Amino acid sequence: MKIIAGLGNPGARYRNTRHNVGYVTLDRLAERLGVAFAREKHEAHVVEAQFQGTRLLLMKPLTFMNRSGLSVARAARDAVEGPGDVLVVVDDADLRLGRLRLRAGGSAGGHNGLKSIIEHLGTPEFPRLRIGVGRDKAEAGLIDHVLGRFKPEERAEVDRVVTRAVDAILHYVTEGIGSAMNMFNADPGAGAHDTQS
Repeated sequence: MKIIAGLGNPGARYRNTRHNVGYVTLDRLAERLGVAFAREKHEAHVVEAQFQGTRLLLMKPLTFMNRSGLSVARAARDAVEGPGDVLVVVDDADLRLGRLRLRAGGSAGGHNGLKSIIEHLGTPEFPRLRIGVGRDKAEAGLIDHVLGRFKPEERAEVDRVVTRAVDAILHYVTEGIGSAMNMFNADPGAGAHDTQS
């Protein structure tokens, strides 16, 4: 089994904010797999699915972003052999909107959800998919930015990147993180010389 955890903040106040793009991606993934989030376990909305012979536990932690590790670690102890079977899906304000960045492990990079998961899993060595939500440094502080909603003119690009993120997740499930990195880390909009990496 593999866990696919999309991070966000629960409640109507945070719905469709940049910080919740992990939730949006998991909803789209569930839809693609023909399942729906209908129960709670491990302080998360969860649903099990199958994809090409691999069992998946899809989860959206309800602990708020800064405490995501509590939920993810409980699920990991219960469902998988180790952290390498946990893919975490998060927003990244330092990546251009539309960009994906897969990694097999590494630091939190300033993301509080990843910090919490590293703390509670006891290791940074778990795969993660960062989804670029953009950042206009002159416009707003980081917290206001990620807790804000996408602009109307950004919504088509959000839809495209979420669809591409689901493709990346399913490729990871069948082909592994290395192959998914090779296929999806290239920037479809800025070419090889993108500086927001």
